[in-house]
Amino acid sequence: MAHVTRFDHIGITVSDLEAASAFFVGLGLEVEGTGEVQGAFVEAVCAIPGAHCRIVMLRMPGSGTRLELSSFVTPDHLPGSPDAMANEVGLRNVSFEVDDLQAAVDAVAADGYGLVGGIGEYEGAVRMAYVRGPDGIVVSLFEQL
Repeated sequence: MAHVTRFDHIGITVSDLEAASAFFVGLGLEVEGTGEVQGAFVEAVCAIPGAHCRIVMLRMPGSGTRLELSSFVTPDHLPGSPDAMANEVGLRNVSFEVDDLQAAVDAVAADGYGLVGGIGEYEGAVRMAYVRGPDGIVVSLFEQL
């Protein structure tokens, strides 16, 4: 029996909600909404007493795909591994298709975010690069050739 009925969103905890939001908006996502959660609900779900976080929900234009960014007001956030590589267990990247890979890489580079490695091409069909965004989030950008 299948339990999942649809994909809803991916959630990422960040230290600077404004910087992370600006990064993803710069890639083309749109702000769907903002808010804060605290109290019994979030404490129960996260198992963190006194949890209070701010949230920005982003979406891909013309799609139901959503990305939730959250930043804890209390307690202080715990640092992740900002230099995590692809073989480290856990969420390793969020991936987006772009029309022009080089233009997308240049745009994030202009904001101070660099490539993890280089730009690779697979069998003449796809070009892809990993970019390390805010808090070390690895964002995979790929272009169909």
